[in-house]
Amino acid sequence: MTDISQYFIQDEPFYQPQADEVELYQAAYAARLPVMIKGPTGCGKSRFVEYMAWHLGKPLITVACNEDMTASDLVGRYLLDANGTRWLDGPLTTAARMGAICYLDEVVEARQDTTVVIHPLTDHRRTLPLDKKGELIHAHPDFQLVISYNPGYQSLMKDLKQSTKQRFSAFEFDYPKAKTESLILQKETGIDSTLSDQLVKIAHAARNLKGHGLDEGISTRLLTYAAKLMVEGVEAKAACKMALVRPITDDPDICDTLDHAINTVFV
Repeated sequence: MTDISQYFIQDEPFYQPQADEVELYQAAYAARLPVMIKGPTGCGKSRFVEYMAWHLGKPLITVACNEDMTASDLVGRYLLDANGTRWLDGPLTTAARMGAICYLDEVVEARQDTTVVIHPLTDHRRTLPLDKKGELIHAHPDFQLVISYNPGYQSLMKDLKQSTKQRFSAFEFDYPKAKTESLILQKETGIDSTLSDQLVKIAHAARNLKGHGLDEGISTRLLTYAAKLMVEGVEAKAACKMALVRPITDDPDICDTLDHAINTVFV
């Protein structure tokens, strides 16, 4: 039997609300509605889910989805051992049995024939059929399914079917407003307000280039990386180039443009 205690978040994750998303999520959980969170890379989707699991006092099982993930990876499979075969529950099955929040991160990365297995858990049935085992699991009353993805990376081949999307309530996240993002950097890293404001200014310059040479702007996550480097004594311009520019582009012209913005902000 899996020890559920390992899935509880012991320490409060720092999360700075942007609007009424905390209250809305609480309502969705109270109604046991499945939740979908859409937003760009590094904007706080996963941190929000972690915070809500801590806030509600519920265990959280996170699955990082990928294109090689099969339905068996989610629900479970038979394994061979010295005594023959034994069944091993997958993370989705474990969450359904124990009443955890199951978070499928970047769900569009998974194959569509894999994500179909979540359908019975997201409507009035709240069941999970284990066809290989001949078992039908009725989800624990506390179970909730949460998925996330980045709409900016949607394509014909990587998108959720409408039959899946319309099973969820949804939040649309974006990068925080400048003052909020600056506060996040201060709380996360201990950097002072002047430096955090300067980092946010660079991020906004980069985000304005999205669609004009950049697929994605500088995320809040990358800003925290830069701030942590600066706290460790790395010179501001070097920290920004290392954490903010080089991870998001290989284009020399875009690099030059962002480097120029950094040099302008940090004179």
